[in-house]
Amino acid sequence: MNQINNNSKGTRILSASRRTDIPAFYLDWFMDRIHRGSFKITNPYNKITKTIDARPCKIHTIVFWSKNYDKLLKSSAIKELNDSGYNLFFHFSINSESILEPEIPPLKERFIQLKDLCEKNKPENIAWRFDPVCYYQLNNGDIKNNLSDFETIAEKAASFGIKTCTTSFFDNYRKIGKRVKYLKNKGVDVPELIDINMAGKINIIKRMSKLLKKNNIKLLLCSEKKVLLTLRSDGTDDEITGNVSESACIDGKLFARLFKGEPDLKRDYGQRSKQGCKCTKSVDIGSYQEHPCFHNCLFCYANPLIDGKI
Repeated sequence: MNQINNNSKGTRILSASRRTDIPAFYLDWFMDRIHRGSFKITNPYNKITKTIDARPCKIHTIVFWSKNYDKLLKSSAIKELNDSGYNLFFHFSINSESILEPEIPPLKERFIQLKDLCEKNKPENIAWRFDPVCYYQLNNGDIKNNLSDFETIAEKAASFGIKTCTTSFFDNYRKIGKRVKYLKNKGVDVPELIDINMAGKINIIKRMSKLLKKNNIKLLLCSEKKVLLTLRSDGTDDEITGNVSESACIDGKLFARLFKGEPDLKRDYGQRSKQGCKCTKSVDIGSYQEHPCFHNCLFCYANPLIDGKI
């Protein structure tokens, strides 16, 4: 790859990827396509395939999404991409240890990864995601949630210089019910996921925001417009609610501040804009069908891989 500088005229933002975990499972494929200078992507809805020019002169920022950056951090990929002129931004999902995410590394390992990621880049180029907040009922009737390690994660993230936490609440997509039913038919002991009411959500957001504010971390809500509107109309705890705002997980304005240049600033109305998504346009190069994720998170909205078929 030829080295360029940050004054290139690239405007496109690559998302790698909302649909799967490329750093954890498909890094070799990703770097191969980078070397070739293009990606072929198929729209999951209309099935139209396009070739995306991924040369550094065309790309402003690559946005990675992952729950496990171990492979990426142990590779030369970050240095190679930086040396070639790509700007890099990282979403790192770090939730509490729970039965909801059975194939995720232990929390201590993820803390090491976060520290390493901050040292190899800049903390402002990394966004911590605690996503989603999820309540669930065990077969014995006990109701649990995945908030048990939230305070510990927040303190660790703050110590590494992280300034934002993005969250949302579990959405009961049809795909999730399909996955749960399949696992139960296989004899797997899985919990029932619970959608809590608005009052419960507001209480949780206030508690999260109060704790994050102590750690100088801002709370961003991803596609939770109703929650944010209800929170702001509550009329109490202005200092705490003031620490909460809408999220643009792909944020062209932020990337312009961080990296200069002229990234795409147009809104991405293909995302959940009616629910409050503020993302700007990007091209997602992952595929539900070709790149199944093997974290096996129970609440994941990706298509469930069942007996080798999507």
